[in-house]
Amino acid sequence: MAMNDNSNPIKDEELYEKLQEEGNSKQKSARIANAAARDGRSSVGQRGGESGNYEDWTVEELKGRAKEIGLTGYSDKRKADLIQALRNS
Repeated sequence: MAMNDNSNPIKDEELYEKLQEEGNSKQKSARIANAAARDGRSSVGQRGGESGNYEDWTVEELKGRAKEIGLTGYSDKRKADLIQALRNS
């Protein structure tokens, strides 16, 4: 299904802007705002999830994850910088 030129991929603009002001990445803000518009803000906050502790991962595992989610510029980063980039994506 093709999107028309007038469609906006952000479904909850108010929340998106607030998340951007808090310093979240565009991608993360869009993901949260769209989930909130689809499921309701309270259910998104309750959903949560558990992910492994990035500090326990090797640099190669972190680089693999960065590649998986489409980050760029990660090949020369140190472990701490990779972790920060992954958490802010």
